Amino acid sequence: MDKKIGKIVVDRDLCIGAASCIAVTPDVFELDDENKAVITNPKGADDDTILLSAKSCPTHAILLFDTEGNQIFP
Repeated sequence: MDKKIGKIVVDRDLCIGAASCIAVTPDVFELDDENKAVITNPKGADDDTILLSAKSCPTHAILLFDTEGNQIFP
């Protein structure tokens, strides 16, 4: 990954609770009472693994931004 992840956002409207993000990065995400992914520790994995986790989301509900606020995924 070229840019450092500065912010992770979960689009709750897109999240379907597939939990693929949790399978890849269990120390970063968990499901809340509405079966939606929430961020528990944005530094719970390295940037490449967090990107892999975001890519694993079937609805692209995980948005990644660099340290300057530019969207880097999706």
